[in-house]
Amino acid sequence: MKLQNKTMKLSDNTLTVLKNFAGINNSILVKKGNKLRTISVARNIFAEAEITEQFTREFAIYDLIQFLNGLSLHTDPDLDFTEESHITIREGKRKVKYFFADPNVIVSPPEKEIQLPSKDVCFQVDSVTLEKLVKASAVYQLPDLSAVGEAGVIRLVVRDKKNDTSNEYSITVGETDKEFTFNFKVENIKIIPGAYDVIVSEKLLSQFTNSAYNLKYYIALEPDSSFN
Repeated sequence: MKLQNKTMKLSDNTLTVLKNFAGINNSILVKKGNKLRTISVARNIFAEAEITEQFTREFAIYDLIQFLNGLSLHTDPDLDFTEESHITIREGKRKVKYFFADPNVIVSPPEKEIQLPSKDVCFQVDSVTLEKLVKASAVYQLPDLSAVGEAGVIRLVVRDKKNDTSNEYSITVGETDKEFTFNFKVENIKIIPGAYDVIVSEKLLSQFTNSAYNLKYYIALEPDSSFN
């Protein structure tokens, strides 16, 4: 059975989102509509983005990095979703037939929308702060990122929390009247560079919102986090 002929192009923003999602889970199940959603295999990172394109069908891609690398062989390709079994990628005289995967082999997000169980701490992170924290983590080989509330301020700290003599790099990002230590693994902060509104629940779940990409990430905290 064939669908009504339907071709589309993917915007630069959508390609950026897909490249980022491939770092969270290299497989993706795309639903009808204008939302992209993914979840890590360990189910500790969830992301969803609202995009400008409207997909007319559900389809699954098993190797998203391969698919995106294939698109990079073209300058401005059209994606044709007419066939049930594959996408046809066309540009000029070139054509690629890229077959869909079985949705049953994809680790995909639950249908139900994710909600924070509580909103206990809120702060903002600008793009420069985020870039410096990620770079400091790499330079000093620090595996942990902590949001620490003490002495009236919120600091983001990269460190090795298992090492009492660990180097630390911290930036103050807000004020608070609470005391807490919310711990993340730096390797789980797989987010697009940019500015974020961050909400953290003491129930060990956080939400990072990037309005430039209409994008939200839900990232689990480490069990040794504390909130007083």
